[in-house]
Amino acid sequence: QVHLVESGGGLVQAGDSLTLSCAASVRTLSSYAMGWFRQAPGKDREFVAALNRWGGSTSYADSVKGRVAISRDSGKNTVYLQLSSLKAEDTAVYYCAARETSTTTTFRSEFVYEYWGQGTQVTVSS
Repeated sequence: QVHLVESGGGLVQAGDSLTLSCAASVRTLSSYAMGWFRQAPGKDREFVAALNRWGGSTSYADSVKGRVAISRDSGKNTVYLQLSSLKAEDTAVYYCAARETSTTTTFRSEFVYEYWGQGTQVTVSS
């Protein structure tokens, strides 16, 4: 069983930056494709960013492209989501997800991920 624990959320002002962390209880991140998703109040969960198992390929939602970066520290088994130029519409609970895979694909669909964290709240005041 894989456990994912997000942290780093909080209340920030529009234009600020924030880095979210996702600590994974895995032997090695190289067996897992990782993703970040978010869910705003009253809305469906949506894709934000993805990283392939080798950490060399990324994918981003159009709504955040240029303002978000996904990365990882393999030594710490931790995946990060750097958010910049935050807007009020970025307010949501942010979730980390993992999928064990042998491919080098990045996955944008929430339905393919097997493991999820509990989420961390990001609130952006305008």
